[in-house]
Amino acid sequence: MNRHSPNAPTEANEAWPGFPWTFSLAVFALSVPLWILGGLTTARLMPGLPVGALMFLCTAVMACMFSVRTSRAHTIKGLLASSFDFGRIRSKIWLLPTLLLMPGVLLASYAFMCVAHLPLPVPEVPWALAPVLFLLFFVAAAGEELAWTATVLDPLQSRLGALRAALIIGVVCALWHVVPFAQVHPSAAWVSGQFLFTVAFRVVLVWLYNNTGRSVFATIVAHAMYNVAWQLFPNRGSAYNPWIVAAITGFVALVVTLVWGAWTLCGRASNPSLKRTVRRRSAA
Repeated sequence: MNRHSPNAPTEANEAWPGFPWTFSLAVFALSVPLWILGGLTTARLMPGLPVGALMFLCTAVMACMFSVRTSRAHTIKGLLASSFDFGRIRSKIWLLPTLLLMPGVLLASYAFMCVAHLPLPVPEVPWALAPVLFLLFFVAAAGEELAWTATVLDPLQSRLGALRAALIIGVVCALWHVVPFAQVHPSAAWVSGQFLFTVAFRVVLVWLYNNTGRSVFATIVAHAMYNVAWQLFPNRGSAYNPWIVAAITGFVALVVTLVWGAWTLCGRASNPSLKRTVRRRSAA
């Protein structure tokens, strides 16, 4: 399936009946063994990251399976290549929010915690680890975004609009993350805050995707940069407050929705396929 085809919803459902709901359920089912493994061990892939976080492999596998079911040649190769489709980013100014927005959100949350005199450790930031963390998190983010962005997003937003598609995918992603969230932070308050952040973050990722010429690479980098910033947050994320981060990210999501428009999150829709969708909706 060409993820930029105006017939994407029809093609997607022909390839996978009930898509994207059955696709999402399949991701959940495939993730269960990793969740169980994460619950059986206290081992961590890195601070704050349980073994169950390897579930990014499940989304990658399901995205590849979907590509196979489209019965088109070289679809898996094209899917994997979309992880590096930076050539779609015609306006390079969008590299700034792609790289810096989420680190800026976490920096703002740290500043707020300082001003509010909330408990914070003496900061120990392992800057030397940043390049290694970025590479690791790029691979993990690619595993997720090949499913939620490259496979699910376009068929969904062509029917429902960008904001509603982002909120639906955001809720699905948040539910999918609940088990590993709880395995590291067995606190309903912490998990609830991170749940809300995950939904708001998805709106930001869809906004970046639609404004970078539908670049999956842009969403992968933004996703990876958030995780790097979280690991660099004092100390290795131990003082991270999901409610504060969720509030700031939610504010960003609200601003981009109001400024760029809920239907496309892309203003007048610089992308041709989005323009066609908007015209069809206006004529209805």
